[in-house]
Amino acid sequence: MRDDFCVWPALNGRLRRRLLTLGITVSTAITACALGLAAPQARAADKIIIMVGGINKLIYLPPKLAESLGYFKEEGLDVELQSQPAGVDAENELLAGAVQAVVGYYDHSIDLQSKGKEVTSIAQLLLVPGGMEMVRADLADSVRSMADLKGKTLGVTGLGSSSSFIAQYLANRAGLKAGDYSILPVGAGNTLIAAMKQKRVDVAWTTEPTTSILLASGAAKVLVDMSSVDGTKAALGGLYPASSLYVHRSWMNSHKAESQKLARVFVKTLRYIQTHSAEDIADKMPKDYYGGNKAIYVQALKASLPMYSADGKMPAGGPEQVLKVMAGFNPNIKGKNIDLSKTYTNEFVDQVK
Repeated sequence: MRDDFCVWPALNGRLRRRLLTLGITVSTAITACALGLAAPQARAADKIIIMVGGINKLIYLPPKLAESLGYFKEEGLDVELQSQPAGVDAENELLAGAVQAVVGYYDHSIDLQSKGKEVTSIAQLLLVPGGMEMVRADLADSVRSMADLKGKTLGVTGLGSSSSFIAQYLANRAGLKAGDYSILPVGAGNTLIAAMKQKRVDVAWTTEPTTSILLASGAAKVLVDMSSVDGTKAALGGLYPASSLYVHRSWMNSHKAESQKLARVFVKTLRYIQTHSAEDIADKMPKDYYGGNKAIYVQALKASLPMYSADGKMPAGGPEQVLKVMAGFNPNIKGKNIDLSKTYTNEFVDQVK
């Protein structure tokens, strides 16, 4: 009401008529504005909504851990965490203005710049993709590398997701063309597991704890491992900084104080991960994240600890490597002038003591 009625009273004839049909007089509405009864809207504007591309995935563990540790409140931030099944869905929420920040893969900032949109990573959470291309167990003998995917179906979290970026690059690097295979969005977690068991996909990109669940059940085997630095370098030719906290560049420039507080929260969380055991960290997470098996969750977390950044900084050469990968299969990026300096910044994490 403050925006439509109090600020532009000369332009709200339709609103006046609507108020009258509801039994609200113009003077009552004006009085409400004067008394600040629109304050809840003002407070809501101060809330920071962070959309996560699958909040129960270990690759996106830091935001929920930060909330559990009370770090957002310590910084005086009113943060609400929301979740979407894929990073591309979270990205769309940011572009639509529905959220202020996203925890998703850094590569989206490059993809979006090629489309004329500017988002900037202000804290880097993962040094590597933290996942695996997994092949159905019944195909493991015939599909031994990405070169064997001709005529097969690749499962990804969503079309335009980071999992689709990586899958396309690996297939291209193995000598395949886009028409040699098909891509099917199957989400993550239980929906991905179901797609594998129902044989709707032959190979799928997934992360922990889904990876460990598939291995433990015998439903799938590892085809390409990018959960470690060595595995990532072998598969992609270098590091591939993945999960990050990114925001609209314009929001960052107009909310320096909030950006600094968010960076401090995530650096503190990364330090907690570095100084605590997998069991300690698991105890801070919601029980429904365990998928009914805390032991597998802890096991997966132990295996995943090396993938987290220690300081939230973008690793040297990381952006260049991500651009190289994306330009390797995406004609919209290849040959375009991408200004990597606008896709990330260490400005805020550098100030965290």
